[in-house]
Amino acid sequence: MSTETNSERISIINTICSSLSDKDIERGSKIIKERYPFIPYKQESRKYSDAVKLRIFMRDGFIDRYSGDQLVFPGVLKIISNIYPNDFPYQTNWKMSECHMAWWHLYPTIDHIEPIAVGGHNHDKNLVSTSMLHNSIKSNFTLDELQWELHPPGNLDDWDGLLGWFMEYVKENQFLFEDRFIKKWYSTPRKLITY
Repeated sequence: MSTETNSERISIINTICSSLSDKDIERGSKIIKERYPFIPYKQESRKYSDAVKLRIFMRDGFIDRYSGDQLVFPGVLKIISNIYPNDFPYQTNWKMSECHMAWWHLYPTIDHIEPIAVGGHNHDKNLVSTSMLHNSIKSNFTLDELQWELHPPGNLDDWDGLLGWFMEYVKENQFLFEDRFIKKWYSTPRKLITY
């Protein structure tokens, strides 16, 4: 990964443009290779189970590690969408014109601090909880490139993302098992913890 400042990058691009103006194609190529090389990375797979996701969400205390904001256990949002489909809609492809913005602001996802696209790995220490919105914004950028800081994890005793409420509510309202999304998120915590 390059460590130049933006001013240094601009200087490099200026020098390349000067080489092109001087019709010195070889010099431009040499500048790129020496001062601002393209470095391809071997990418790891981004696949992880719901149990892995939940383990990271719980480790981080349902906190968006990029903003410090609280996040909500996914099944909770789906219950609300099922009960209030017109007021709190969910759209399977997250189409913004058909999906309540709470899904973007509060739904926890997993992100790689050091992006897979630039050589990051799937190790737990490189995975953090974040909202779908911040995950989309961060994309394949590093924290330095975005000038973001990593916030400390939360404490499950202070905020559990309404996971405890979800487990109790579904247990008392078993008609919700008809929704596969809710059913899978109900069974996932049971593999990790007991309520």
